[in-house]
Amino acid sequence: MPEPVAELPGSVLFACSLNVIRSPIAAGILEHLAGNRLRISSAGVRAGPPDKFAAEVMQEIGIDITKHKPRAIADLEDASFDLIISLSPEAHHQALELTRTMAVDVEYWPTFDATASADSHDHEKTLEAYRLVRDQLFRRIKQRFPLSTLPSV
Repeated sequence: MPEPVAELPGSVLFACSLNVIRSPIAAGILEHLAGNRLRISSAGVRAGPPDKFAAEVMQEIGIDITKHKPRAIADLEDASFDLIISLSPEAHHQALELTRTMAVDVEYWPTFDATASADSHDHEKTLEAYRLVRDQLFRRIKQRFPLSTLPSV
């Protein structure tokens, strides 16, 4: 895992495949921790339908992402970021393509796809898979960003 850096970037984009689970969870966590200290966005290679389980596990830790509207990276109005963190292989590929001619740092954080363990017949098992993603991202964000007074999961 990367070492914490001395300064916060001015803007961060979290990118994943559909912008419905991993990237909105990560953006919600960093927004919660950083407040208005930086501009935070999320997007996907494609925009998928909103995910109720992602919102539910975030609500468990007091973070509301219910107003999140999934969007594609190609639909971003402002694609200038200091740091892009890709959370899926597909998003990492697109982030590298997007930044070929830009001075942007790109980090790849391979993050489990909670839908791979979701069980349409077992609500609690599905939530457990989403909690694993949430908690992994929470730890990684706390490690990566030099923020003081961080709450814990």
